[in-house]
Amino acid sequence: MPRNTLIVNEIFHSIQGESSRVGLPCAFVRLTGCPLRCNWCDTEYAFTEGRPMSRTEILERVAAFDCALVEVTGGEPLAQPGTPQLLTDLCDAGYDVLLETAGSHDIASLDPRVIRIVDLKCPGSGEEHNNLWSNLEHLRPDDEIKFVIADRADYEWTQTIIRRYDLSARCAVLVSPVFDSLAPVDLVDWVLRDRLPVRVQVQLHKIVWDPQTRAV
Repeated sequence: MPRNTLIVNEIFHSIQGESSRVGLPCAFVRLTGCPLRCNWCDTEYAFTEGRPMSRTEILERVAAFDCALVEVTGGEPLAQPGTPQLLTDLCDAGYDVLLETAGSHDIASLDPRVIRIVDLKCPGSGEEHNNLWSNLEHLRPDDEIKFVIADRADYEWTQTIIRRYDLSARCAVLVSPVFDSLAPVDLVDWVLRDRLPVRVQVQLHKIVWDPQTRAV
């Protein structure tokens, strides 16, 4: 696939359902493809569904929303070789640009204007072995790292990783329960009891819309 062309699953205008920008209007570019298969994945349709689009076409679609905040997500967006240049194009166009990445691909060489949201995989995902640990060294204060927690074992693992790498001193740390698996109140109780320096989040878009709804 030429670097000026990407396989796009969907482009849509919604609100941020997660991250420290939760609730803000956002234009989303969801790219096709992901080498990971997390046990709790809620976007399996993005593994294969999509069509080729030029970077110019993508920028035109995003511009139509007249929205200052743009997120490139997936799937795993960094699995496509054209993604870094798309991120730079969006930055050059004046957008605040977020990248949601599973953390299995190198983030070191990405445009420094991009805010990287790195989803570090807990054991319950079944993909812990694919974490690229060197990414933690490249986190900046504007970046965010996210842990999706399925159970108590995932929480204990998350707590260990946060303290081992002093992650709260590097950037914002987000923890969220796997939807319909771990009760949010349990996660909140654990975080408060342990004085864990994190932001607890839930998937707002699954509260506003039916959890199975696409393009939200």
